[in-house]
Amino acid sequence: MFRKSIFFVFLAFLAVVLFFNPNFKTIIAGVAILLFGMIMLEEGFKVFAKGPLQNILKRATDKLYKSIGVGALVTAFIQSSSLVSVITISFISAGLISLSGGLGLIFGANIGTTATAWLVAGFGLKIKISALAMPMLVFGIIFSFQKKESYKGLGNILAGLGFFFLGIHYMKEGFDVFKEYIDLSQYAVSGYLGVIIYAGLGIIITTILQSSSATLALILTALAAGQIEYENALALAIGANVGTTITAILGSLSANVAGKRLAGAHFVFNVITGIVAAALIFPLARLVDNLSEIFRIAETDYTLKLALFHTIFNIIGVVLMIPFIKRLEKLLIRIFKEKTDQDIDEARFLNEAVLEFPGTVITSLFKESKRLFKRAIFEIVAHGLNIHRGDIKSDLKIKKIIKKSTEDMDVDVEELYYQKVKAIYGEIIKYAATAEKKLKLTDAQQNAIYDIKVANRKMVEIIRDVRELNKNVSLSLDLENKHLQREYDDFRKKITKVLRIIHLFRKTDNSKKLAKELKELKREAKENKRHSNKAIDKLIRKDLISVEMASSLFNDYSNVNDIIKKLIEVAELLYGKKDTLLENGND
Repeated sequence: MFRKSIFFVFLAFLAVVLFFNPNFKTIIAGVAILLFGMIMLEEGFKVFAKGPLQNILKRATDKLYKSIGVGALVTAFIQSSSLVSVITISFISAGLISLSGGLGLIFGANIGTTATAWLVAGFGLKIKISALAMPMLVFGIIFSFQKKESYKGLGNILAGLGFFFLGIHYMKEGFDVFKEYIDLSQYAVSGYLGVIIYAGLGIIITTILQSSSATLALILTALAAGQIEYENALALAIGANVGTTITAILGSLSANVAGKRLAGAHFVFNVITGIVAAALIFPLARLVDNLSEIFRIAETDYTLKLALFHTIFNIIGVVLMIPFIKRLEKLLIRIFKEKTDQDIDEARFLNEAVLEFPGTVITSLFKESKRLFKRAIFEIVAHGLNIHRGDIKSDLKIKKIIKKSTEDMDVDVEELYYQKVKAIYGEIIKYAATAEKKLKLTDAQQNAIYDIKVANRKMVEIIRDVRELNKNVSLSLDLENKHLQREYDDFRKKITKVLRIIHLFRKTDNSKKLAKELKELKREAKENKRHSNKAIDKLIRKDLISVEMASSLFNDYSNVNDIIKKLIEVAELLYGKKDTLLENGND
């Protein structure tokens, strides 16, 4: 609602300005064209973000210096900190990278955004940029009409650069015309009062434009046209940096926890950097003058000096924040907590952010399915047999576990399903279907999602089978018929053995020996289902059990074999293969 209000106020303000002062139209049109170019650039790079870019960002987060460096280089190259933010949020949401690794990428992205200032100051304002913009637009549009996705992506990048440079051209032309009517430099304010006023103005402009890069381009073109003083331009650049956090905060209002944490980190970083830069603006300006002599930047080339200033204070901000990154991570986790519900479990790895890329949604679906299997299905099956999970995971022999587990745990399997499984199962199926519909998936990725859906369907079927088995297992504990009790204890032994091997299989990184053992148990379960249990036949012939008991035993015998087979199949689907398909589904 707040964002909509700002949007409509801005539209009304824009209409009034254009109506009463038409001289603004060229500048505003230039800003609009530049913003459109940046949107096209981002869309173009999204095509190539599905493979190498995602992989580079993911692998860069094991060391802080790598994540900052890669975040800076990637952002400088693709000219889109927002795309880096989207990928980072997706990775954190999917559990592919830690929050501290993501913070490194975001801090690096802040340094990378300074490349825009260098591009505009060193290139866009020094040559007749429209001469380059037009060919880029022509080739960009031609490529964008091609069917092949990579050509479309290249077309959007070329067209985006074309519009970006064309926007700079119109902004420059607009200020050249505008200065004939109004000289904005007469409103210059010196000293720290000017720093406060112009930094505030920079925040407002960036909040309206929703892009610090666009604000910087506007500041640089106005500075080149002599419409603002160099000192005030430095303050505007500081304000633009702080203003971009407002954009991030507004964007995170409807985001997941990962998005809110990153927006919080962005806010803390930019505000602290802005305060330090504003406090030290005059010493930093002198440092820029000294460095300009070393880099042979002309004393009056204020646009390049502004680009250098912008880079320096962002680097200072990163250097200041590095020692506190772990503390910042803990603070953000404490402020933005995961939602928890005491009665009904909720999905932990599934949210809108992971749907941006095939790799992140598939990884999240696998992780959520594993979590469901480990926390809910394992518990329901164990408790349905009146056995504690701790005993299954222990080194205690299975015979001893069955012998000591003689108390009815009074488990309501149906209630456990509604409390621990149904909500998460529904989310997994929903996200799997959304990914199939929304994203362009390779055959390998489609197969991975199919495996996930099959595994989850089998988990629900296991619960149904356990519900039927649980009634008779609990009754058998109090029966005087030792023969019947022995049969049900044998059922419990078989399933407990499978649960223990799956537990070990999960922990020991897919041991070949355990995998082979699981396959053998699955084969036995299939064979057993085809042939009636000879032990039960023998009990019937000797009149050791009644007809009703025999009927229940046969039904439960079939259920036990189904449970064993499905437990092993789920384990094979979830743990028997690599679960990340970040690139083209070939991993």
